Amino acid sequence: MKHSRLFSLSLMVLVSTILFDTQSISAQTKTLKFGDDGKFKIVQFTDVHWRYGDAKSEEAAKRMAEVLDAEKPDLVIFTGDVVTAKPAKDGLKAALTPVIERKLPFAVTFGNHDDENDLTRAELLAVLKGFEGNLTTSTAGISGVTNYILPIKGSNSDNAASVLYIFDSNSYSPLKDVKGYGWIERDQIDWYMKSSKAFTTANGGQPLPSLAFFHIPIPEYHEAIANESNFMIGTRKEKACSAEVNSGLGIAMLQAGDVMATFVGHDHVNDYAVNWRGILLCYGRFTGGDTTYTGIPGGNGARVIELTEGKREFETWIRIKDGKVINHTRYPQDLK
Repeated sequence: MKHSRLFSLSLMVLVSTILFDTQSISAQTKTLKFGDDGKFKIVQFTDVHWRYGDAKSEEAAKRMAEVLDAEKPDLVIFTGDVVTAKPAKDGLKAALTPVIERKLPFAVTFGNHDDENDLTRAELLAVLKGFEGNLTTSTAGISGVTNYILPIKGSNSDNAASVLYIFDSNSYSPLKDVKGYGWIERDQIDWYMKSSKAFTTANGGQPLPSLAFFHIPIPEYHEAIANESNFMIGTRKEKACSAEVNSGLGIAMLQAGDVMATFVGHDHVNDYAVNWRGILLCYGRFTGGDTTYTGIPGGNGARVIELTEGKREFETWIRIKDGKVINHTRYPQDLK
């Protein structure tokens, strides 16, 4: 019994250490928890491309307000390219206003355009930390800035029932002989694997149902869409603009056995979800106004994800203007 208690204590310390390393004190003021109905709802906004002072950005604010009022989520996640003009500080605040005004908790990961204005990623993070409801933070010692973990506690428990992994997919390739976009680096993947293992061990060896959010799609989106026998739903009007190299996040998630789905942005006229070896690779719905390239049928909107406590399943759908809901998908039922 004594050894068992010591083992349990060690697991608690390990998980607590990981959470302390990945979350600032300010980011832990809001506890994420399943509701009494056993549900937890997330709204994903992506590629808002807010340009401060540009009236065209208001279309994004209008759509975000409509979605939030209709869905009443437990959490809002922005998957990159939130602000794309100077002054970035003012633009960031304006882009987040529909969420802040409704006093909803929110999390952000950066895209390849956020730090191309007048603030670095670290400076943008400092701005975010000043907003009510912010859960965005950073993990020291690994590549990127917005890498962190958001556990969701059980409705009647202080233990994590599900886990959200937020990754910084970086911006552009740092290598002379590799062109194009950046990727999630090896040290970020190692951090994820270590964290995942700790949660699994603390859960009696069973991986916790988990989701991952980042901006730039991984190369597995190409592999998945190339197989016509794979389940696929939604709009695909452009090739996935992933990195030209595969850094190994996809296989790491298969090995860990916890991540059910990934959610990205980056490609404005895609909102599809496709099965890749049991993991649902999803795009969000382009949320921005006419401040960048657009053209997805039905206009801008958001992706909604609803988790069910204690089950390795979720539902997801796209909400667009006039309250229209499309592409309702059940995981894992619809993959079969």
